[in-house]
Amino acid sequence: MPLPLFTGKVAAGFPSPADDYIEKTLDLNELLVRKPAATFFARAEGESMLEAGIHPNDILIVDRSLEPVPGKIVICALNGALTVKRLLRRNGCWVLAAENSAYADIDLHEDLELVIWGVVTAVIHLL
Repeated sequence: MPLPLFTGKVAAGFPSPADDYIEKTLDLNELLVRKPAATFFARAEGESMLEAGIHPNDILIVDRSLEPVPGKIVICALNGALTVKRLLRRNGCWVLAAENSAYADIDLHEDLELVIWGVVTAVIHLL
């Protein structure tokens, strides 16, 4: 459903006079979903990705068509359990890294069953 988009930006620091006209309408699907056929939503659980801006109950927008390259945040099934982590390559080994120092990274090795479901492209965080 398209909604109004104001032309001016909203100051997050000092207030500024707001422009009182609408530039166009904005459909969040057009803004956040690049490839609808390859996209799904998932709800985040837990606090291991807080420093990446992912909080409990956030909605993650996931694109299955993107390559899960090092540095990307991915949704994956690790031994059958879904998790969201940053995929890294460290000292020649693959790692699922938490973005919260209270959580340990997961070093990937042959004994683990890993299926990467997709790359997170956006997060919807309700206030």
